[in-house]
Amino acid sequence: MTRLEGEQVLMRIFIGESDRWEGQPLYKALVELFHQEGFAGATVLRGVAGFGATSVLHTDRLLSLSQDLPLVIEVVDSEEKVELILPRLDEMLQGGMVTLEKARVIHYKK
Repeated sequence: MTRLEGEQVLMRIFIGESDRWEGQPLYKALVELFHQEGFAGATVLRGVAGFGATSVLHTDRLLSLSQDLPLVIEVVDSEEKVELILPRLDEMLQGGMVTLEKARVIHYKK
């Protein structure tokens, strides 16, 4: 196991819950990809409301019954690993947004 500490990259991927890749939910395909590629970890966060480029508001309010809530996948790893995976993400994402920022890892244990 590689020790992850110091300055790394935080990648956030903003997609919709209904987004798919090869017949499965896109978030699941992305998490599996990061796992296969040996990333330190990935977390999927489900939003209660949001909108993106289409300006369509998605919410978890019962009356709207949205089936496409916003999801954010967060991954922290080295800049090199993140840069290498970006072409694959470009292939898999039909919409959404990817952001990158510096992150200082203080504590990472198995």
